[in-house]
Amino acid sequence: MMAEAIAEGLRQEAFAVDVAHDGATALEKLAVNDYDVLVLDRDLPKVHGDEVCRQVIAAGTGVRVLMLTVSVTVADRVAGLNLGADDYLAKPFAFAELVAHVRALGRRTLAVVPPVLERSGIRLDPHHRETYRDGRYVSLSRKEFAVLEELLRAGGAVVSAETLLEKVWDENMDPFTTIVRVTISGLRRKLGEPQVIETVTAVGYRIR
Repeated sequence: MMAEAIAEGLRQEAFAVDVAHDGATALEKLAVNDYDVLVLDRDLPKVHGDEVCRQVIAAGTGVRVLMLTVSVTVADRVAGLNLGADDYLAKPFAFAELVAHVRALGRRTLAVVPPVLERSGIRLDPHHRETYRDGRYVSLSRKEFAVLEELLRAGGAVVSAETLLEKVWDENMDPFTTIVRVTISGLRRKLGEPQVIETVTAVGYRIR
């Protein structure tokens, strides 16, 4: 129940989230998906969270690990960090605190970028969740905001529809869906003229 509540809360914050209810399933998902952050409960069935953490670090994928536990002693926190976890959060915790930890870890997986992203007259502030085009405020849905953020972070490089699905939606999304194209269309309409989101045929999208 807690896993599903955390996942839904993070989705409301425009994160793409997959859920595993045991360590074995977690390792299977980690083997086939490229994740930025792993929110890992230590007390997992089948494969303990500590072992999941060990294998994740040994694989060298670069995924950042936020470990959750009911343990609050210094020794337990040190033990978790010694396993290779990047951060540690004791239960119970405020959801806003969890979000802040996930965002901070997510930033570590990316190339260094300014706190406010700007390109081609677009100004996007991830912290305050505000977007402007040539000084005009633009109201975006959560998914539109997340897609635009991914495009801006790419710095003019092409971002594939598959990458956008992976970063903005989740593993349950049909890979043949048109949702990326529809979201891009909505973004173009809201951002207005001149158009700045370019379609690179058979490759993806970029901001000029």
